Amino acid sequence: MEYNGIMETIRGSPHHSEQDKDKRLALTVIGSLMLAGGVAAALLGPLEIYCYYLFSPGGPFHYEGFAFGSFMFGNITAQIAGYYLLAIILIPLGYGHLRRRRWIRPVALALLQAWLVVGAPLTLIAAFILAGTKELFPLAAVLGLILIVLVYPLLPILLIRFYRSPQVQRILESRDGGPCRLDTLPGPLLTLSVLYLFLIIALHILTLFNGIFPLFGRFLYGLPGIALLDLTAACLALITWGTLQRRLWAWWGALLLLGLLALSTILSFCRSSYPAILQGLAFPQAEIDFLSGIPLTGFHLALLAGISPAITWIMALLARRHFRN
Repeated sequence: MEYNGIMETIRGSPHHSEQDKDKRLALTVIGSLMLAGGVAAALLGPLEIYCYYLFSPGGPFHYEGFAFGSFMFGNITAQIAGYYLLAIILIPLGYGHLRRRRWIRPVALALLQAWLVVGAPLTLIAAFILAGTKELFPLAAVLGLILIVLVYPLLPILLIRFYRSPQVQRILESRDGGPCRLDTLPGPLLTLSVLYLFLIIALHILTLFNGIFPLFGRFLYGLPGIALLDLTAACLALITWGTLQRRLWAWWGALLLLGLLALSTILSFCRSSYPAILQGLAFPQAEIDFLSGIPLTGFHLALLAGISPAITWIMALLARRHFRN
């Protein structure tokens, strides 16, 4: 039996070597692109800070009311945080691809699957903005639509299939000998942990927008809203730790917190109008005039803000078997 296994391995080696060669090349290309993208994001982060000067008094884009709490201030800050987050993710992943580290496979799969969840509302927003642009040429609209479909969901699905291939797993395990801790952690739990971390970041970003917090049919602003955002983020951080430890209380906590958060978000947006939300955000008048022209309703906002927590809640519900009693 052992002899047959050895002969089967020898007979299959040319086929495997050809497939492995293609996969090694793909890992090198992906790693190089990730590393280049991460370095570019790390360099763009400090450059984006210069936008504060452009909108400050004396800058070419200054308007009355630009300060902490305005929409543009929060938008610039979120973009800077996004650049640094991309750098933190892409640079280690790119290096790991080039060094053929086995931990890149579970991490990449978790990030891609999380993107299929959090990317849904962002893609809808991008498509909405593209459709609402009246001065866009037809060719540019078609190219923009193709780019949106490529980024979500086509490219993530293709990459998930790539990382799940046995050839990639064999290459990484042969190059990086011993198993790592991530190999013992079920994939759904790692994906949930990434989603929880993304949600924690989103809650921190909301503190820049007058601390808006949905509370079962209404919104809290200012210090009360920021306090609840802080408490929710702290609970999520604890749940994330428990999920990585496969503790059953983390599963119950995730179901309770995510369920309440999704329900509260959907109810609050459905029962509020877009103008009333803008008024509560207390943006400068110039930003209110601009944002008021966007044709949104409470239902649209409920869909955009509630879809990710709802999908995450379903994923947490289905992951029960991976938690230890």
